[in-house]
Amino acid sequence: MSTLPTISNLLDNPPSDQEQFCELLSAGSAKLEHIISHGQASDPDFWYDQDNNEWVALIQGTACLQFVEGALSLKAGDCVTIPAHLKHRVANVSQDAVWLALHFDDSSERTSE
Repeated sequence: MSTLPTISNLLDNPPSDQEQFCELLSAGSAKLEHIISHGQASDPDFWYDQDNNEWVALIQGTACLQFVEGALSLKAGDCVTIPAHLKHRVANVSQDAVWLALHFDDSSERTSE
């Protein structure tokens, strides 16, 4: 007997004052997260310095990612790949921001022939 999969909606934004993280998929060295932000930005002195690459897509809202070299303003539909160990922070983000974030390590996947 076949059962239909369950539908979920990435834009369902339950009322909360806390940032919400939901792991959607994990396979090997890759992890896909759904993040709902309600205006949360990184602390002024905090910088992410991650061991893995990160691809982020802003599905809804606006945000500004700050890097040592400058800043990127994002609007809904924008995406960016952040290489491992590129220091960055969330400078600001709208109350209605919805993200997808894919964390991955591509170094083990590369082979030369």
